[in-house]
Amino acid sequence: MLYGLLVALFVIVCVLLLVAVLLQQGKGGDIAAAFGGGGGQAAFGARQGATVLAKGSAILGGLFMIGALALAIVGQRGPGSVMSGVPTPSSQPAPEAAAPAAPVAQEPVVTQPEAVQQDEAPKAPEAPDATSEPPKQ
Repeated sequence: MLYGLLVALFVIVCVLLLVAVLLQQGKGGDIAAAFGGGGGQAAFGARQGATVLAKGSAILGGLFMIGALALAIVGQRGPGSVMSGVPTPSSQPAPEAAAPAAPVAQEPVVTQPEAVQQDEAPKAPEAPDATSEPPKQ
């Protein structure tokens, strides 16, 4: 809960700092100052607006740095790993890897209807063995 409160306050400070910096007038480096028109564009007057916004941005900048450090300290967790919750494998030796067995071809199972006699049953085609050679042409 403390971490969530610090994050919320930090976001508010960030937004206020952004607004304070964007509202400040440049120090005479804009193009209007080059032609003599830079004096009357401040929202709070020529002299007072610069001091209020400059003090506000300095205070908000300090709060920004303190908030970032506080979040880094509070958000830091103890030494851990992404694998900390996973059980370790047992120390049993692995079984020796045996060669995979060759696949055994199985004959298809044919079910016969009850009315058909055993001698009348159609023969299923024989499946070729996997070990036999293909017929030569």
